[in-house]
Amino acid sequence: MKVNVSRSALVVCAAAAIVATGGANAVVDTADVTISTGQPSSPGTPRGTATSTASSSTPATGGTPATGGTSASSSTPATGKASPAVGALFSGGNHFCSASVVHSPTGDLLLTAAHCVSGDVSGVTFKPGYHDGIAPYGTWQVTAAVLADGWKSSSDQDLDFAFLKVAQPGSASLESLTGANQLGTNQGFSHTITLTGYPNGAEQPVVCTGATTQSDAYQQRVACPGFPDGTSGGPWVVDQNPSTGTGTVIGAIGGYQTGGATPDVSYSAYFDDDIAQLYRSAIS
Repeated sequence: MKVNVSRSALVVCAAAAIVATGGANAVVDTADVTISTGQPSSPGTPRGTATSTASSSTPATGGTPATGGTSASSSTPATGKASPAVGALFSGGNHFCSASVVHSPTGDLLLTAAHCVSGDVSGVTFKPGYHDGIAPYGTWQVTAAVLADGWKSSSDQDLDFAFLKVAQPGSASLESLTGANQLGTNQGFSHTITLTGYPNGAEQPVVCTGATTQSDAYQQRVACPGFPDGTSGGPWVVDQNPSTGTGTVIGAIGGYQTGGATPDVSYSAYFDDDIAQLYRSAIS
């Protein structure tokens, strides 16, 4: 479990009900939601449908042990500066989960794990690029959350992802300040990713470069050392631009064992048509 459960009762969607418009095989890279084709490694029908208002949910527990995967090859902890599009979620003055900016028409959308989201939205904030007590891009209020129906009803580990909307006074959008990752779906299971997250109590994020593998039909894993509680929701990014720190996000720490029972192996639900539909709901 990679979330501080004492601060995990957090967000209820404050928005009106949102109706999914459907989506498939998407890499979202424009404000108009451009659709391009990916090749899923594991065929099958979508497990859930996009949701509307988020209700109280509890962290996933148990689940079928991951199978069919092998240990990821060499992973390299990085000491370099994290992407400005990655930050920490705060409640009560402490950070408890991680999140990242994902491209949207309004520039106000975050991606995190669903198990980070439940409870009251009023006290939750996002600080992109946070380090050493400094929020270089400001503090953003979380105003709404969008989760899959299958997560809300049964904490389905294969749907352990969520979108959050944020706002702060002023005219600039979050994305215009930090940049944003594109959402990649149906991209397959074998990649070299940059993984970032904020451990509980730490004043700096941890960053790792690692190789992903398939661990179950709709689960992926990476062996990256040093990702304990608090790193849930941290993005899995491919093709990261060294100048901007952004790329395509294909996962977020969560899923099996709510992200992994040890700090050295992390999991994510596979990003397929379910998250594409959820994204469309979030921006509609």
